[in-house]
Amino acid sequence: MSNDGVNKGRRRFLLGATSAVGAVGVVGVAVPFVASWNPSAKARAAGAPVKADISKLQPGQQMTVEWRGKPVWVVYRTPEMVASLEKLNDQVADPNSEVPQQPEYVKGIARSLKPEYAVMIGICTHLGCSPTYRPEVGPADLGDDWLGGFFCPCHGSRFDLAGRVFKSVPAPVNLEIPPYKYESDTTIVIGVDQEGA
Repeated sequence: MSNDGVNKGRRRFLLGATSAVGAVGVVGVAVPFVASWNPSAKARAAGAPVKADISKLQPGQQMTVEWRGKPVWVVYRTPEMVASLEKLNDQVADPNSEVPQQPEYVKGIARSLKPEYAVMIGICTHLGCSPTYRPEVGPADLGDDWLGGFFCPCHGSRFDLAGRVFKSVPAPVNLEIPPYKYESDTTIVIGVDQEGA
């Protein structure tokens, strides 16, 4: 009967060790399972703000940044490009951007926080094609009155260098301006409203 004391001790040890190993196993399975409920990095990034470094962008150039799966264009407009916008007021359908396709704090015909930088979503408001950046003035295929802008080759919609839609084209409204702000002189944060707006 002296073995009963030893067996009880072993039983307690084995029971405790088995419970501990089982608990570690449950935690090992539960942590990845619970973590799978969180959105993936790709899903988080899809709605997250993105930064655009415009330090290397030269006057007249365009760059594209992806935000929420959409192309966002940043165009460094020359003074001549900015001056051409006013000349087109009679040719565009919504010269003062009265149809809300931009944040409230983006005002004026330049449709931007700084006149020299246009920031807009590069998706045609007709059927969702991506227009082509055509900065040249008076090209043979677009006519002598073309002062630069965006041309959608799918159905012929035209937009000026502020993304304002021309009259009598399939696109019904101006290109959309995303929420954005300047983090510095050379960095634009797309997807975040301007502070104090």
